[in-house]
Parts: sequence; C-alpha cells; structure tokens
Amino acid sequence: MFAVPSPVRQFAIAAALSCALVPAAIAQQSLPLDTRLNEQIIMVPAGPALDVKLETTLYKPAGPGPFPLLIINHGKSPGDPKAQSRDRFVYMAAQFVKRGYAVMVPMRTGFAHSTGTYTDYGCNMKANGYQQAGDIADVIAYARSLNWIDGERIVIAGQSYGGLASVALSTQELPGVRGVMNFAGGLKVHGGSCDWQQALVNAFAEYGRRNRIETLWMYGANDSYFGPQLVSRLYEAFNGNGGRVDLVAYGPFKHDAHTMLGSRDGQPIWLPEVERFLQRIGMPTEQVVAVAEPVPQAPTNYAALDDVAAVPFLPERGRQQYRAFLSKQTPRAFAVSSSGAWGWAEEGESVNERALAACQSASRQPCRLYTVDDYVVWSDTPDPGNNSATGRTE
Repeated sequence: MFAVPSPVRQFAIAAALSCALVPAAIAQQSLPLDTRLNEQIIMVPAGPALDVKLETTLYKPAGPGPFPLLIINHGKSPGDPKAQSRDRFVYMAAQFVKRGYAVMVPMRTGFAHSTGTYTDYGCNMKANGYQQAGDIADVIAYARSLNWIDGERIVIAGQSYGGLASVALSTQELPGVRGVMNFAGGLKVHGGSCDWQQALVNAFAEYGRRNRIETLWMYGANDSYFGPQLVSRLYEAFNGNGGRVDLVAYGPFKHDAHTMLGSRDGQPIWLPEVERFLQRIGMPTEQVVAVAEPVPQAPTNYAALDDVAAVPFLPERGRQQYRAFLSKQTPRAFAVSSSGAWGWAEEGESVNERALAACQSASRQPCRLYTVDDYVVWSDTPDPGNNSATGRTE
C-alpha cells in the first residue's frame, strides 16, 4: 500500500509537436489511420475489475498470425491527461510490423480517450511507476488471450513516463515477456519541494532489486529532462542492486534527445541497438513483411523556399509565421488555404497531416501543403489526391 502525497504538476513529453492556430490534440484527431500498417483503434480492458477501457492503437501484418508482440508505452504531456493526444509511435511500429510483429500502443488510465481517472502519486516515483505498470500488465494479459498473438514472444518498450513504467514492469514475472526497452525513461516534477531526481534514483534502486526481465536503456547526451549525470545515477542504482541492464548512452540528438524515439531521424540511432537486444533475448529481427514506403511530395519549383512574398493567400501575420517556420527542424510542413488560414508542424510523426489539420481547423476552404521539409510543393494546379486537406498517410 502506497501513501499518496498531494498531487504536483508533472511534465514528461513523448515527442515535440508544434502546430499554428490549433492545439496538437485537435490536429491529431483528424489524422488518417495508416493503412500500410493496418492501423486501427481498439479498447482494451484494464483495472482491478477490468472496467477501465484503454484506447489502444493496434498495428499488425496481414494474415492470421500468431504474431510476436511489441507494446509501446507513452509519456505524459503537460496539463490534463484527458487532453493528451493518442500516441502512435508510427516509425517504431513500422519497423516491427516489417519484422512480423503486431504492435499495441495503449493510452493508460485517464489519458486521451481511455476511461478511468489518472492517479498521480506526486514525488513518490516508485508508486508512479508501479501504478502505470499495472495498466501495461493488463494489456499483456489481454493480448495473450488473442489467438493471433504469440503469447510466448512479447517485448515491451516505453518512452519518458512510459519508460519509467516499463522499468517498473520489469520487476514482475510475466509469462511470455522476454525483454523491456526504456527510452529516456523517467518523470520530472516541476515546482514544489520534491527532490524528484533523488526520488527517481530511489525508485530505480528498488526496481533493480526486484528486476526479473532483461532491459535495454537508451538516453541521449542532450536530453532536457534526464541528463547524463542523472542517468548515471539511475544506472548505478538499478545495476548496483542486481538489475539486468544494457545502457546505451548516445550523443546529442537535434535540439533534445528526449524526442528521439518519436522522430523520423531517430531510427538510425535506436534500430541497431534494438535489433541487437532482440537477438539476445530470442525475438525476431529479420524483415518478413513488405511495408510500402510513403511517396514523398514532389518539389514544384513554384518559388524559392525563403521567398516569403510568393506564399499565396497569407495575411501579414501568416507571413511572419512562415518566416518563423523556416527556422524549424525537419521533418516539417506548412499548409495554406485560399481563406487566408495557415498551419504548420515540425518534428515528430505525420507532419504533413498535422500541418493540414491545423490549417483546416481554421478554414472552410480546403488547405494544401505549400512547403515540405526544405522545398516548395505548391502548384497552381492542385492534385486533390496528392496535396489536399486529407493528406496522405506517412
């Protein structure tokens, strides 16, 4: 039984999302499902009475299976967990579907469209980790009841708060679970008197003493939440108390290594390490399923990228936004409408769709992409199937 301190504000991000005119959660709701990966949304029973329903993104190969399973666990965005967008982890999911896996991404109790109430144990990081791990264990039990899941070949991954929860899960004896992967795992408390770093060290020490499952950890040098000094303390606490861990401390990633797993450009960092870990724990690594690569938007040479005056329809404020957009990271996209609306997105997943959704939320006229990454894709003769408000699945 855990004592429950008064709640404090927590902030742990899964990926950096930026959209003009509209919250990321609204833009996310408009994203199409990824047909390449047979993406669908299911509700998974959880909780002591199995009366909580977890909004879960499912990807899987075509066919009857049974498929080995990856479960990916999300972080915590600022504010109300109910307002948090459904996490998808499309880049990681695609690599595992290619290798014949089914992939589940559950939103835990009280997050997004999952039912129930989010529980916050404040500075008690051990309790926070165990609380969230309970939902993951329920998803595992549900998945093992499905005839198209290979219940003896399961691997768990978690990013940020999901990484903390996954490490907490590694203290349990779970049938079929062969390994746990922690990407930038932890939870940071803003404000108050909580010594959250020491609380994390204490939690990881206990998790190490009780560890039952092999773990892989990946942390970057410029992680804005969990820097190298803290990571070293977490590792020493876990490993020094008997925990089985392979720590990969890689260098800087873009502006913030905390976003690496959700970035298109993070794959060359995490994939080789994950493949080595999967081989060590007896999980498949060979590609056995063909997944079509998204067709990139074609440059049109309509105008130079930095020719702000050439962007059609924009009022002065929109042109100011486009100037600011040109300093953003790739992947990125900027969309416009004949109504004068605009929207943009940088980094993370599905930037084309997010930019279009941001623009469309402020416009009754169709929005179209103007810029993708470092080139202009606009033309005066639009192709509705290629550059419309519905976009294309990335």
